[in-house]
Amino acid sequence: MKGLHWLFAGLLSIAMAGVAVAQSNSAIQGSPGAQRNQDRITREVRHELVMLPQLSIFDNLQYKVDGSKVTLMGQVRDAVLKDSAGKAVKNVEGVESVDNQIEILPPSPNDDRIRLQVARAIFNDDRLTRYSMGSLPPIHIIVKGGHVALEGVVDNQADKDAAGIRANGVPGVFSVDNHLVVQKS
Repeated sequence: MKGLHWLFAGLLSIAMAGVAVAQSNSAIQGSPGAQRNQDRITREVRHELVMLPQLSIFDNLQYKVDGSKVTLMGQVRDAVLKDSAGKAVKNVEGVESVDNQIEILPPSPNDDRIRLQVARAIFNDDRLTRYSMGSLPPIHIIVKGGHVALEGVVDNQADKDAAGIRANGVPGVFSVDNHLVVQKS
């Protein structure tokens, strides 16, 4: 069951990034038809990325839709996920070009150890356990060279702070960039 939680980790971040981009780009696009097309492409890109079977809480996929061009961003642990994301988005009707800027994190046994320890530290905290449940765990743990970035959404500032403190307490972590967004009620 926990394996499913990890599988869907990047989904909430993807949804939030897509919605924010769609809203900002919709204001830029002139005609209502262009706006509807942009919104449809945004929804379909999100859906395609959410359906990628390799996606986990240790990956961070983001995207930006600008007319018929989609820019993919974020960090993933392997090239297969980067390529799969690019191919999936290219198949969306109305997408004419994909700029795949997803960073492939370098393989590192130490980073793998840190990923697991940070996940345990965060999700075993009584205050934060609820973020490991459900089909869309909202906290993503990105580790590169011992540096941790927390991405995603939490309910309040106290949860954001607690996640940062828990991640910072893991041995071998050099720094923590807490990019968690506090969800507005």
